[in-house]
Amino acid sequence: MRLDEVVSYLDEYLKTKAIPDSSLNGLVLENSGYVKKIGLAVDFNLPVIELAAKEGVNFIIFHHGPYWGQPLPITGPIYKRIKALIENDIAFYVSHLPLDIHPEVGNNAVAMRLLGFDDTQDFGEYHGIKLGKKFMLQNPKNFDEFLAHLSDKIGKPLLCWKFGNDEIKTGAFASGDAISLLPEAIENNLDVLIVGEPRHYSYSLAKDAGINVVFMGHYQSETLGLKALGEHLKSKFNLPTHFLPEPTGL
Repeated sequence: MRLDEVVSYLDEYLKTKAIPDSSLNGLVLENSGYVKKIGLAVDFNLPVIELAAKEGVNFIIFHHGPYWGQPLPITGPIYKRIKALIENDIAFYVSHLPLDIHPEVGNNAVAMRLLGFDDTQDFGEYHGIKLGKKFMLQNPKNFDEFLAHLSDKIGKPLLCWKFGNDEIKTGAFASGDAISLLPEAIENNLDVLIVGEPRHYSYSLAKDAGINVVFMGHYQSETLGLKALGEHLKSKFNLPTHFLPEPTGL
């Protein structure tokens, strides 16, 4: 499959150019012009690139790319990564916010499907777009049952702040570094907010407001969309895809 065909499809399917983002999204580095195997990874780092080369991947889709609002010199770790990519003829593409918010393969849409939450709305205002999903449970769960459900369908939470109701009926899910949405969750009187990771300031705000907050881990919460996108591309192009794991523990 030609590289430009795959890139053109991704740009259109993910609405890459239409969504404002500090990340440099889209094709960042090309290869000799063809895609034979697609890899998908959360973070742009050397272990992922080395694993891709070992697995015969020559096109990687990263959620977190190297460029965030400013150019970086090709030195140190960046040089090692770019060098490994070029030596192994591996192209790479980045999809940050476009993958978070995509209605089919986005991290948050996939989370709702995995959890079986059907009554959902867009949630989380950020520069004119909605980052996450708000949900209402027709059959409320107590907090421990809710955590068990999360663990079974997505993975074990890294941290929980049980500051609110024991009965969970309403909540919101926003992958990654989305704790900035805590004031909106409080304003909406939600029983629980589920995000990737905490910030120090958020502890006292959550406790004083009396809201439960569950942290799934930034990495874990953002594997969901990549895996779904891999399955979509496998079906679309009849190309092998491979998720490239490199957990951070955070």
